[in-house]
Parts: sequence; C-alpha cells; structure tokens
Amino acid sequence: MSIRSSFARYLSSSSAAVTTIPLLFQAPSDTSTPISNLQILSWGRGTTGQLGTGKEETRYYPSPTASLILPSTFRLTPNQGCLSPSLPPNITSGLKVGISCGLFHSSVLIDGKLWVWGKGDGGRLGFGNEDSLFVPTRNENEMLSEGVSSVALGGLHSIVLTQEGKVYSWGYGGFGALGHSVYHRELLPRLVEGNWTGKISHIATSGAHTSAITDTGDLYTWGRDEGDGRLGLGSGGGPGEGGSFAVPSKVTALPVPVKAVACGGFFTMALTQEGALWSWGANSNFELGRGNNISDWHPTLIPGLENKCITQIACGGYHSLALTDKGEVLSWGHGGHGQLGHPFIKNQQVPLIIEALANENIVYVTCGGSSSAAITDKGKLYMWGNARDCQLGVPGLPDTQASPVEVKFLSEDDGLGSYHVVSVAIGASHAMCLVWRQD
Repeated sequence: MSIRSSFARYLSSSSAAVTTIPLLFQAPSDTSTPISNLQILSWGRGTTGQLGTGKEETRYYPSPTASLILPSTFRLTPNQGCLSPSLPPNITSGLKVGISCGLFHSSVLIDGKLWVWGKGDGGRLGFGNEDSLFVPTRNENEMLSEGVSSVALGGLHSIVLTQEGKVYSWGYGGFGALGHSVYHRELLPRLVEGNWTGKISHIATSGAHTSAITDTGDLYTWGRDEGDGRLGLGSGGGPGEGGSFAVPSKVTALPVPVKAVACGGFFTMALTQEGALWSWGANSNFELGRGNNISDWHPTLIPGLENKCITQIACGGYHSLALTDKGEVLSWGHGGHGQLGHPFIKNQQVPLIIEALANENIVYVTCGGSSSAAITDKGKLYMWGNARDCQLGVPGLPDTQASPVEVKFLSEDDGLGSYHVVSVAIGASHAMCLVWRQD
C-alpha cells in the first residue's frame, strides 16, 4: 500500500481504537544503512488544522501526527537563529529533516521536500488558494523543485530557502514581508528578487518582517517597520503600508558579517560566527537586552555578553533566548507570561541565566509568541511560559508557567524504544516536536 493511501485511510477512520500512526515518508531501502524511526508529535489548540491530525481538536499532551523512516545518518535542516544545526549524537551527514511553526500553520521538510498544513488565510500554505489543510500535504510547486534547504513560517506568510541559495515567499503581502515590490497576497511560491550578490545562506521571519543573510555575511531585511527600527534601515519607517519596505535592503549599519539572524515581533537579532550578538528595533519591554527600554534602529552589541559565546538566538513576540557554547540559556525581555523561565513574573532588562536549567546541557532553544522551549543533550524537552492553550504539552498547568517543566511522553507498546527529542517548534497556540525513537 502506498504512503498516500495509508495516510488517507488513517484519517478517514472515525474509530477511537485506531492507533496506527500514518507514515508520511520512507527513505529508499538500503540494507547497508541502518534506519531510524522518527515521529512528529503535536499538541495545543488545533482549530484550524495546525496539529495535522485531520480534525479540529485540542491536544493536552504530545500525540503522534506522522511517522518517518529515515537513514540513521539523517541530520537536521538549518534553523533560523542557529550558527549550525543541532545534531543527534554521532550524526554528521545524510538526509535532512526539520519542522517549523507559524502562528496557525505548520511544516515539515524532508530531503528537500516540503509538507505544510494548517490555516490557509492569505495563501500562506502556497497551494494557489486560501483553503485550510488538516493533514500534512506536500507542496509540489515547480518553483520548489530544485529542493528546499530551510523553512521559516511567519504570521500570515511562508519563506523558504532553496538548495541553490534562492529565496521564495508566499502568503499575505500587506506588510511587505514577502519581499516583492507589491503588497498583495501571493497564493503560490514566488522568487524574492533581491539585489544581493551571491547566494543566500540563512533566512528568518516573524509576524511582519523577514531577514536573509548572504554567503558573505551581508544582512538584508524587508517588511513592516512602523518607525520602531526593526529592519535596521534607519528611523521613521519605510515608504509603504505600515511604514514598510517591500523589497530587500542591505543593513549597512551592521559593521560586521553575520551568520545567523532571528526576527522577534518588532525587533531583530543577528549573530556572528564568533558568537557575538547584535540587537535593534523596538525596546519598550527591554527586548534588546541593553538595560534600557529605548528603541533603536542601530545594530548594537548586547552588553553583558562579552564573555559568552552565543551559538543560537531565538526570539518570541517580546522576549528572547540565547544559547551558549556551554549549554547555558539566557533570557530577557517581556516576562508577563512566565516565558523567561525565571522565578518571577516581570520583565528582564538584561540577559539572565535561567537557573532552573543550570544542571542541564541545553543544545537547542525556541520561542513562541509568549512561550519557550529547550532541548537537552539527552533528548529531554522543557517548556515554560503561556500555557492557556495547552501549548506546553503538560496537562494541568496554570495559564502562566514561569518555571521550565519537562514534557513527558506517553508510553507506547510499539517496540520503537524511548523518545529522544531532536527539534521543537512553537506557534501561537500549538507546538510540535520531532522525536527519534531509540531502542
């Protein structure tokens, strides 16, 4: 039976007794290469299909959405804000896989092929319409035929980077976040025609602005600005709707080449190869980590991190997490939902180590709008922050969960072994993770 037909049969069944997990992808058989069993688990509120389960539902804890059978040499796709992808132990090369969440849509990227699902308003799924999809569906648009290397999902739009170093975008274009010279929506993937030299090596996006880095370290930004300076292109905002810049512009105020970038709600962070972190944009909630709440469009090194080597930066709506080469996690910005992971519910002006994670070696972090997550080197998943929609994956939590809690997984009598989390992504009211089932 084909993968497509078995997947459809699973979703069409209404029996509560059906426990088979649909197989979304199976790598070609090669007896010389051991295989790995991976699963996509999702949880939280899925009223618009973002959980990928085929129906509207709320999941209180992580439950399987799909399974993948990959060569044991698989590795993760590059993630926005990361200097390099975090790898499972002893994995150095092979087929790539990665997940991403927008506000109300989700994706998985496997071997250069893209599956998307969730809310379709604005054309954010890229199928030529605005229909929502409740199961993972492959986008086979010819623009993506050369292979996708990384994905960044925004609020009402999607951005991908191809293996040839080209950027494509689609969805709602009213704020200029698509990078085209017009502000209307794009229902299908469209090439972003920037004036950069060379190829793009890294992308990031958020609700209304986007960033891209060239292979020589130049940073380009586009989208909404509103005078807060999030694009790093000057004060006063841009000429378009909502103070936007509809086409990519080089951030000439950034004096050094950068390797990774992350977009917050109204601010931006960039990371150099040496682990130095720069910030700019809105700062009313201390998003920039500078010790004051003065917004500033000038890229500036974050003080207090001079003796830290940052390997990843993740940005939420109004807060950020930074991961060091020592496995430490620092947070700052808005803390009203507990998203900073400290024992107090208040804003944090400068980067502060999350002491609750001090005994763990963290290898990956991510942010939702007002929630946060971290993965340890042993594959454990911790989450904290806004729990109102069950997006932290632990039933019974208060709406505001300030202390990181370990997400537990239901025991399955499937013979696949324990759960080792390798990636996690958070949307507005849902989350999902990629787990490696180890014997």
